Amino acid sequence: MKSNKIWFVNKTYGYGWTPSTWEGWLVVLIWFILFIPLAIYIEYNVTLGMIGILLITGLLIYVCYKKGEKPRWRWGKGKDINIK
Repeated sequence: MKSNKIWFVNKTYGYGWTPSTWEGWLVVLIWFILFIPLAIYIEYNVTLGMIGILLITGLLIYVCYKKGEKPRWRWGKGKDINIK
């Protein structure tokens, strides 16, 4: 069963998403749990640490894009700017 539930909503100001459901918060928590050891690992191997951080951050952005609202720049409530 496919769910169309939105896990991430657009930020009120700027570009990006904010978690809006427990699933969204869980994704961010998992990203954070993976990020900490990778950030510590950078001290020992910069290349592999950065590759790991880029991979998990790319995965986070992908999940936000797939399970969130269409991204757009915002200047507060009701003040959207569509940049094409």
